[in-house]
Amino acid sequence: MVRKIITYPNKNLFLESKPVENFDKELHCLLDDMYETMIASNGVGLAAIQVDVPLRVFIVNILDENEEQKKEDLIEVINPKITFLSEEKIICTEGCLSVPDFFEKVERYEHILLKYQDRYGDYKELEAKGFLAVAIQHENDHLDGHLFIEKLSFLKRQKFDKEFKKQKKSK
Repeated sequence: MVRKIITYPNKNLFLESKPVENFDKELHCLLDDMYETMIASNGVGLAAIQVDVPLRVFIVNILDENEEQKKEDLIEVINPKITFLSEEKIICTEGCLSVPDFFEKVERYEHILLKYQDRYGDYKELEAKGFLAVAIQHENDHLDGHLFIEKLSFLKRQKFDKEFKKQKKSK
């Protein structure tokens, strides 16, 4: 089922999400709905808080080398902890389903190590580099109540605020 994505400035986007304790049918349903919602919205990642569920859950499914998004490449992340951040950083253009139609360059760590649980509660570890590392950091920020626009410089943030106000007026 495709769920409604909450968008900026909804105050729930700034909540800190709670750890998942029950790895049950309800969680599996949430994960399946999040996947459908992300795909329907042409996203590459989605945090549970974006569908108004304040749990430490996100999914990431980036495009492969053929620019295809395959379900077998889907990463379901529950109760994540980033345990390593490289010193090298990269700049990627980011967007967010909760901040529609706004894209901006953001600096992130190029290489990370992630510890998390899967939908069954099993512990996993993932080493990620490049765009996958960026996507994971972006989604993980959501769980702590942060949006990528908070990482923008003062001038870029002013540009966003101006565009956001203009968008609101035209609706």
